[in-house]
Amino acid sequence: MAKTIRERLSELKIVLPQPAAAAANYVPFVRAGTMLYISGQLPVKEGVMTKGCLGKDVTVEQGQEAARLCAVNILAQVNAALNSNLELIVRCVRLGGFVASTSEFFDHPKVVNGASDLIVGALGDAGKHARSAVGVAALPFGAAVEVDAVFEVKA
Repeated sequence: MAKTIRERLSELKIVLPQPAAAAANYVPFVRAGTMLYISGQLPVKEGVMTKGCLGKDVTVEQGQEAARLCAVNILAQVNAALNSNLELIVRCVRLGGFVASTSEFFDHPKVVNGASDLIVGALGDAGKHARSAVGVAALPFGAAVEVDAVFEVKA
């Protein structure tokens, strides 16, 4: 029998945190029919954010862990949107990864792999998604990484 998403999360030793509230005039998620759009999530764990700039003061490995934290926070928002029923997820459709980096840094895809790997680890084949990995000059609150997502969910 296939493992549930909660079972996979448990194996990955992930406990979903309380989802973050919106920091401005937007909502953390929007459900439109069978599509669930998750606003950009930052790399925050227990109130501490991974800050900095890849290619300057954050390593690729630290960036990958930051992207992983963003993915955990994405799943926390999905959990809230689906009233704690993660089994309503049909698939992750897309991740958008934003990496604060110097103009000489070119490993954005390696950094965003931290988020992609977590989503696939949690959802199995349903976690395989389209993706972008973009370098930017700065992110909100000095975050090193931000990731947003789109999911297909059961009606």
